[in-house]
Amino acid sequence: MKTPDRYPAPMIVLHWLLALAILCSFVVGLKLWGMPLSPWKFKLIAWHKWLGMSILALVLLRVVVRLCSAIPALPQHMSAQEQRVAHLGHLALYGLMLAVPLSGWAMTSAYGIPVVYFGLWRIPALLATNPDLAPQLKTLHQLLNAALALSIVGHVAVALKHHFVDRDGLLTRMRFGASNRG
Repeated sequence: MKTPDRYPAPMIVLHWLLALAILCSFVVGLKLWGMPLSPWKFKLIAWHKWLGMSILALVLLRVVVRLCSAIPALPQHMSAQEQRVAHLGHLALYGLMLAVPLSGWAMTSAYGIPVVYFGLWRIPALLATNPDLAPQLKTLHQLLNAALALSIVGHVAVALKHHFVDRDGLLTRMRFGASNRG
């Protein structure tokens, strides 16, 4: 079977949809930090939870699509070590994209606060209410978010390096309607 030159359309759509959802979730999460209790804060918390559950579902869908799809090979000029680092970087991104919403869901559960998806569907608690564990899970959620943000910055930096320095077409493989070389 021939290796494709580009990612399949479902992978591209999920990539950019997740990028947008994660960026929005970061913005809302940072806005919440240190904000006094108010009706507006409760609304933002609900939006943040909805984004988190949506991200979790999209990442799970992306994993399934990824496992069922042929994807382009890494550029031939990359050494075996560079390819291993690229694979580890992608594994870290997938792992963190799963761990961040799961840690938020666990934290919310430990605080005893329900997640009501889009105000319509109550999502079962991931853990029993545990006020002693909740602050630790909040710290874990914040640390995982910081790790995800750093991983995303690294991912973007490497993609831009491939595009502007190596000029190997790697970045264009994830663009809508792009050819392999840009």
